[in-house]
Amino acid sequence: MFKVNKKEIELNGKKISLETGKIARQADGAIIARCGETVVMATVVGAKKVNPEVDYFPLSVNYQEKYYSAGKIPGGYFKREARPTESETLTSRLIDRPIRPLFPDEFRNEVQLLPTVISYDKENESDILSIIASSAALAISGMPFMGPVGASRVGFIDGKYVLNPSKNELEKSKLDLVVAGTKDAVLMVESEAIGLSEEEMLKAVKFGHENFIPIIKMIEDLAKDCKKPDWIIEKKDLSEVKKRLDKEFTAELKKAFSIKDKQERSNLISNITERAKKLYEEDENISELDVNHELKNLEKKIVRTDILKNKKRIDGRGLADVRPIECEVGILPRTHGSALFTRGETQAIVTTTLGTSDDEQRIETLDGLVRQRFMLHYNFPPFSVGETGRIGTGRREIGHGKLAWRAIKSSLPPKESFPYTFRIVSEITESNGSSSMATVCGTSLALMDAGVPIKEPVAGIAMGLIKEGKDFSVLSDILGDEDHLGDMDFKVAGTKNGITSLQMDIKITGITFEIMEQALNQAKDGRIHILGEMNKALDKSRADVGKHTPKMEKITVDKKDIATVIGKGGATIREIVEKSGAKVDVNDEGVVTVAAPDEESRNIALQFIKDLTAKAELNKIYNGKVMKIMEFGAFVNFLGKQDGLVHISELADKRVAKVTDVVKEGDEVKVKVIGFDRGKVKLSIKQAAV
Repeated sequence: MFKVNKKEIELNGKKISLETGKIARQADGAIIARCGETVVMATVVGAKKVNPEVDYFPLSVNYQEKYYSAGKIPGGYFKREARPTESETLTSRLIDRPIRPLFPDEFRNEVQLLPTVISYDKENESDILSIIASSAALAISGMPFMGPVGASRVGFIDGKYVLNPSKNELEKSKLDLVVAGTKDAVLMVESEAIGLSEEEMLKAVKFGHENFIPIIKMIEDLAKDCKKPDWIIEKKDLSEVKKRLDKEFTAELKKAFSIKDKQERSNLISNITERAKKLYEEDENISELDVNHELKNLEKKIVRTDILKNKKRIDGRGLADVRPIECEVGILPRTHGSALFTRGETQAIVTTTLGTSDDEQRIETLDGLVRQRFMLHYNFPPFSVGETGRIGTGRREIGHGKLAWRAIKSSLPPKESFPYTFRIVSEITESNGSSSMATVCGTSLALMDAGVPIKEPVAGIAMGLIKEGKDFSVLSDILGDEDHLGDMDFKVAGTKNGITSLQMDIKITGITFEIMEQALNQAKDGRIHILGEMNKALDKSRADVGKHTPKMEKITVDKKDIATVIGKGGATIREIVEKSGAKVDVNDEGVVTVAAPDEESRNIALQFIKDLTAKAELNKIYNGKVMKIMEFGAFVNFLGKQDGLVHISELADKRVAKVTDVVKEGDEVKVKVIGFDRGKVKLSIKQAAV
C-alpha cells in the first residue's frame, strides 16, 4: 500500500532520518524527520494557479508544537493549542528566511509550509530538524525550489566548537548560533553570544556550514528517488516594457535617488510610479504589477550601479560612514529609566521598568513552565514610516524584539546581585534603516539610566552588500532602500570587546566568507563609533535606581518558616502586602524579597516578617496580646504568630483567684519568656513588670 522512501545519516553521534511516502500523501511534499525521539512532520502545498493581484511571493511558514508530542495537556480553559507562541513565531521565521530567497522572482504561487512537532524528547531540538524537514519537503515537491537547504546549531565550549549541542551543553556555551544555507553558500545566521570576537564568530559560521553539507547530500539522494515532476513556470516577456521605462524614467529616478530626505525622495518616486502605470492603462497585456516590477528593477539597477562604480550612496555617505547620532537619557520623568536614540532618520524611545520576581513572565513550553526575568517588547507603529496601517504585534515585532533581547542579555547583572525583573519597551518613532539596532542602543542607555549595573554598554549596526559578479561593496548603517535593493541584511550587536548577537540574511547565493569577514570588521568599526556617541549621553550605569523605582531588600528565613510567612492559602503574605503597601516574594530557599516605593512601607513589611519568623529568647520581654483565657492561665500571642502560656501564678505579684481579675481576651500586655517546656513557651506578666 505504501511506497516508502527513507534516508538516514549520523552526525556528531546522532542519527537523523528522513522518510516520505507513508504519511500526508496528498500534500505536494511531506517528510517525517527524526532525531532521537524528536519527530517533525513537514508538509508543503502550492497553489496551482497564480493570483494575478499578487506582486510578491506568498510563502507562509507556520511551525507548530503539539503538546501531545511531549506527553502534555495544554493549560488554559480550552485545553488545546491556540494562537502561535512567541517561540513558534520565531522558529517559523528561522525556517522562512533561508528558504524564501531560493525561489525564482517569477514564481508567485501561494505556498504553505507546515512543519509540526509530533514527538519531542526534551533533548534533541526541533527547530534545526524542522528546517531540514521543510527543505526536504520542498525538494521532493517539484516546485521551482533552488535548494536543498541544510542547517546546524553551533556551540562554543571551552574554546571548542560543538555541533548541535544538547540543552545542557548550551547552558555552558558562550555561543548559540543557528546557520542555514546551500552547499555553496550561507543564507541565514541567527546567534546569541557572550562577547565573541569577529574571528571566532566567522569560524563558527564556517564550522556550521561545513557540517550541514552531509544533510544536503542526504536530501538530494532522497529527491533523486521520489521527486515529483517539475512545475512549469511561465515567464512573461517584459523586455519592451523594460526598455521604455529605462528610456522614459532613468534620468528622473537618478535625480530622485540623489535626494537625501527620505520623504521627499519617496514622494518623487511615487509620482514617477503613477506616471509609469498610466503609460500602459490601455494595454490589456501589461498589468500594473508588471510595470511596478520592472520599475523596481530599474531603481535597483540605478542605486546598485552608483554604489559599485562611483562608491556613492543615496544620502551621499561613504561606504563605511554612520549617520549622525543623537542620544538623550532620562527623557520621561516617571519611568524607571528612559532614552531617546536617533540615528539619521531612525529613532526609538526606549523605557526600562523594574519589578520583582512576581512580575516574571511565565511561559508554558514543551519542556515545562519557564520563568523569564528579562522581557523586551518592540513596537513598530505605521506613523514611523509616514503611513497608516494596522496596529498590533506581528512576526516583525516579535523577531526584531528577540534580536535586541539576544544582544543585551549577556550584559545584564545576575539575579543574585540585582534581583529585579526587567521589562524594556522600544517604541519606534521614525524608521529608515535598522530600527532593531536602534533598539539595542536605546535599551543599553535606558538600562543604565535606570541604575541597572550592566557589565558593558551594547550597540548594534546593520550592514548591507551590493554585489555584481566579482565586484562588491559592503555598506555600513544601511538605509531602508539600501536594504530592499541590496543583497544582504547583516546585523551585528556587541560591546567594545566582542559580539553578543549576529543576524544575517543573504538574498543571493554568491557571498563568500571573505565578504563576511570584511562585513564583520567594518561592523566592528561602526559599533565602536556608535558606542562613543552613546557614551556622550551616559557612559556607565547610574549609582542607584531612580526615586520612582521600588527599592528592594532581602532577608533570609529558615525554610521551616516559609509556610509561616505565606500563611494558609497565602493569607499571611496578603496581609503583609495590604498593611505595608509593599510587594513581597518568597522563594523555595527561604529568601524573602521586599520591594516598596518608600522606606516606610518597606520597613513595615520587613518588621512584620521578622516578627513572624523570630524565635522566642529566654529572659527577653515582648509585646503580646491575650488570645484565650483558661482557668489555669492565659494564652498570649507575641512575635506575630507565636503563642505562649502565662500561668495564673505568673499574672501578678499577689495571689490571683480568677485569671479574668487581671486580664481579659484582647488585652495588650508585656510578657517575659521564662522557660520552655517540650517546645512550648512559658511566659510571665509579673516578671515583665519588674
